[in-house]
Amino acid sequence: MTLKEKIKENASLAKIAAGKIKNLSATVKNGILLAIASALEKNEKEILEANRKDLHLTREKKCSCAFIERLTLTRERIKSMADGLRKVASLPDPVGETIGEIVRYNGLRIKKVRVPLGVIGIIYESRPNVTCDAAGLCLKSGNAVLLRGGSFAFNSNLCLVKIMIEAALPKGLPEGSIQFIETTEREAIGELICLDEFIDVIIPRGGEEMIKNIKSNSSVPVITHGKGLCHIYVDKEAILEQAQKICFNAKVQRPGVCNAMETLLIHKDIAKEFLPKMVKIFEEAAVELRGCKKTKKIVSSIKEATVEDWETEYLSLILSIKIVDSLNEAIEHINQYGSQHSEAIITENKERAEQFLSRVDAASVYWNASTRFSDGEEFGLGAEIGISTQKLHARGPMGLRELTTYKFLIYGNGQIRT
Repeated sequence: MTLKEKIKENASLAKIAAGKIKNLSATVKNGILLAIASALEKNEKEILEANRKDLHLTREKKCSCAFIERLTLTRERIKSMADGLRKVASLPDPVGETIGEIVRYNGLRIKKVRVPLGVIGIIYESRPNVTCDAAGLCLKSGNAVLLRGGSFAFNSNLCLVKIMIEAALPKGLPEGSIQFIETTEREAIGELICLDEFIDVIIPRGGEEMIKNIKSNSSVPVITHGKGLCHIYVDKEAILEQAQKICFNAKVQRPGVCNAMETLLIHKDIAKEFLPKMVKIFEEAAVELRGCKKTKKIVSSIKEATVEDWETEYLSLILSIKIVDSLNEAIEHINQYGSQHSEAIITENKERAEQFLSRVDAASVYWNASTRFSDGEEFGLGAEIGISTQKLHARGPMGLRELTTYKFLIYGNGQIRT
C-alpha cells in the first residue's frame, strides 16, 4: 500500500468512526478518558523508554535545548497528562448543549445546539503531551482524531497512541476513532491536508513555516495555532516589585513555550529606576538581553536590538527591551509586531489598563498578570488542543466547546411557507 493509500485509509476509518462516536453518552466518553489516564500511569516505564529513543536522536542531531525540553517526558509530565484527561472527563459534555432557542411568529420552535466537528486532523511537532491532550479533547467533544506528530517524537507518540487505543476500545470507543499516521515522511502532511472528503478541520501546531505552508496548501479548513510573540508593557504607574516578578515569570519560568514574553516595553518615566534592577535579575538567570538605543543609554552592557528582534519569537532565554514614551506607543508597537496571542500591561491606573485591554488586538490581554496563564488548563478548559491566533471559529485556548460547531433543530406542527 502506498503512503497516499495508507493515509486515505486512516482518514476513511476516522470518518466512519466519527459517525459513531458523536452518539456516545457523556458517561461512556468519561469512562474512556479515565481508562486512558490510568493506562498512561500504569505504562509509565514503557512511555519513558520510547521517549529515551527519541531524545537520543535529538542529541545526535544537536537539536536546541528548547526543542529537547519540549520533547522530554518525565514521570511528572506523564502524571500531568493523565490528570489532564481526568479534568477533561470532569467537565460538562458540550455535545447537545442548547446555545439558543426561539419560537417564531408561526409557531416554529428553533433550537441551536452544539454538535461535533467530525474528523479533526492534528499536525504537531515535538510535544508528545499533545498526543494525549488532543485525543482526549476530541473524544470528549465527540470527534474522531487523526494524529500526525513530528518525526523526532515518533517513538513516544506511537507508544502513547497504542496505550490509549488498548485502554479505550474495551470501554466502548468505536474502532478507528484515534488514528495515528505511522510515518516520518514529510509527504504525509501534504497528503493529509488534501483529504477534505474525510477530514473536517486541520489544526497545525508547531513552527511558523510549517503552519504557513499548511494554511497555503490545505483544501481542508485550517485553524491556526500561530506563533507567540508576546509583550509585557510596564506602565509609569506600575508597582515595580510586582512588575519584576511578573516579567521574570513570563520570560524565565518556561521560555520555550508560546505564551512566554519575548519583548518587554517600559515607560520612559520609570525606566531609570526599573530597568537596572530588572536587567540584573534577568542576567542572574542567564537571559540574553537586547535593547533599543534608549535602553542602552541606561544599561550599556546589553546588545543593541534591531527590527528583526521586534519580529522574533525566541522560544529561549533571549529578551528584547524597548523604552516607550507613552501608552499609545506601547499599543502601536504591540499591534504592529505582536502575533495576536497574549499581551499584558502592568499598572495601577485603571483608565490606562482599560484602554490597553480594549485597544490591543490579541486573543488574550492581561492586566497585572503573567502571559504564562494563556493555557487551556489555566483557563479552566481542562486542556487545550491549541491556541488559535485567528478570529474565525475560535480564538485563544481551544477546549471542548471550540471543537464543536452547531446545527439548528426546528420543531413544527404542519407549518408551510407562503
